[in-house]
Amino acid sequence: MAHWVSESDGSDSFEWDSDGNGEEAASFNAAGASSSAMTSTNTDAPGPSTRVANGNGKAGPSAALVQKYMDMGFTEEIVLKAMKDNGDNGADSLVELLLTYQELGNDLKVDDGFASGCVPQTVDDSDDDDILENWDDEDAGGRSTRVANSFDDSGDEDFLHEISQTDEKVDSLVKMGFPEDEAGLAITRCGQDASISVLVDSIYASQTAGDGYCGNLSDYEDSSYGGRNKGRPVDISLPSQAMGPPYFYYENVALAPKGVWTTISRFLYDIQPEFVDLKYFCAAARKRGYIHNLPLENRLPLLPIPPKTISEAFPHTRRWWPSWDPRRQFNCLQTCVSSAKLLERIRVALTNSSDPPPPRVQKFVLEECRKWNLAWVGLNKVAPLEPDEMEFLLGFRKDHTRGISRTERYRSLGNSFQVDTVAYHLSVLKDMYPQGMNVLSLFSGIGGAEVALHRLGIRMKTVISVEKSEVNRTILKSWWDQTQTGLLIEISDVQTLTSERIEAYVRRIGGSDLVIGGSPCNNLAGSNRHHRDGLEGEHSSLFYHYVRILDSVKSIMERL
Repeated sequence: MAHWVSESDGSDSFEWDSDGNGEEAASFNAAGASSSAMTSTNTDAPGPSTRVANGNGKAGPSAALVQKYMDMGFTEEIVLKAMKDNGDNGADSLVELLLTYQELGNDLKVDDGFASGCVPQTVDDSDDDDILENWDDEDAGGRSTRVANSFDDSGDEDFLHEISQTDEKVDSLVKMGFPEDEAGLAITRCGQDASISVLVDSIYASQTAGDGYCGNLSDYEDSSYGGRNKGRPVDISLPSQAMGPPYFYYENVALAPKGVWTTISRFLYDIQPEFVDLKYFCAAARKRGYIHNLPLENRLPLLPIPPKTISEAFPHTRRWWPSWDPRRQFNCLQTCVSSAKLLERIRVALTNSSDPPPPRVQKFVLEECRKWNLAWVGLNKVAPLEPDEMEFLLGFRKDHTRGISRTERYRSLGNSFQVDTVAYHLSVLKDMYPQGMNVLSLFSGIGGAEVALHRLGIRMKTVISVEKSEVNRTILKSWWDQTQTGLLIEISDVQTLTSERIEAYVRRIGGSDLVIGGSPCNNLAGSNRHHRDGLEGEHSSLFYHYVRILDSVKSIMERL
């Protein structure tokens, strides 16, 4: 299933916040339909709280929120039960429960809880509040209904303090009129140490992002994935000065600081961005924005269609995946991985707990698994994704980045294009350039764009690749030598590509058909807590070189 859409109303409303490595994944129902519309689209704009007092004086769901999920096809009975069981776990977790309950159908006893022990159990903060206080760094061996040893690590107090701070921030945001589930997701995206003002910006950005995804792959392709588009997935009006060739394609994080995408659009001919969540192209979530002048008709996906869920992508994890872990997809792939100490702490906590673990333990484990994209690889054992598993999720062949250190592999992959997504957009070029293309690849990284063109069957006659990282250049050159027959010209720094050099290269190769790239997101992504300076930051300001070079190429092409 694939979703894509662009902002097309010409407004300046597409302003985004942190890209956050904690984006929670969508789930899929039994029929294979994505639940993204449920998790992404916000129908409750900021205003009065969605929580209302019930008969016992406690906060309960508003009628409007209940109706929102009923409008999605769930019965009122199931909605109320899911909301009760979900507690404060957020919208994505609620949707997972709704889909689970719906699949159970008549087997679900709404009044009595689950009919089967294999159904995911949700976290309820009201139970076993003291469980974490008894965890131990040492493995006590075996399972017990209570923790065997005292866990007097100061980390427990820190963890409980973090939960308390999180609850306080959620309450503050709710009092300001934001829905509770969106407040929780904002903290997941931006981190528990984020200020209220940052969280507010994130919620507004997420609401804008939620409006940016609609439709699915079945709306545009036939069942064999070989037909022509049946609809128009996006509607981008191109000014005359932006029309290709040369075609151009620019990518960056969707959830950037406020005003960034307005500026990017203004410098790229006022073309409205097309926002895509990569979870519709692979088993991991990542929201990205694209501005381009490519045709919109006749897009086709790469074959074979990649798996969209963790269990399909990595079947070996099914044996160990606990029923209380509802994740169907990974969150945004990162440039770093969790520590071995954290993995051991999780193992000890689970070993010393009952089966299933108490709610507090479940909550701790699930939060860390979501944050670090941990997979279940053994009894009570989680581990980060291996580099080759990240390569698979991103659409590269196995060992694409092999030959460098693990740290460098994670960094390079975390900053890469997702090949299937880019190939979907570039697929319109295949029939237009049967003899091959000349490509100017800016900020090439490990060659995501080049791999996409190769997998589409588009011959690259010449690629001028501009990439600062020597490690990334080595990876791209190695892949090129193994797969391509065309000419690869490598340049180390985009800032050295002057208009004179550009003209010399363009005339040498006979023109450039495509200018593609994504400038660094270091100062845009939400994970950068200290230097999130927008397009004026040291790294992300390189965007203006993309604009400069594109304008130069267009000017030269007009004179050829």
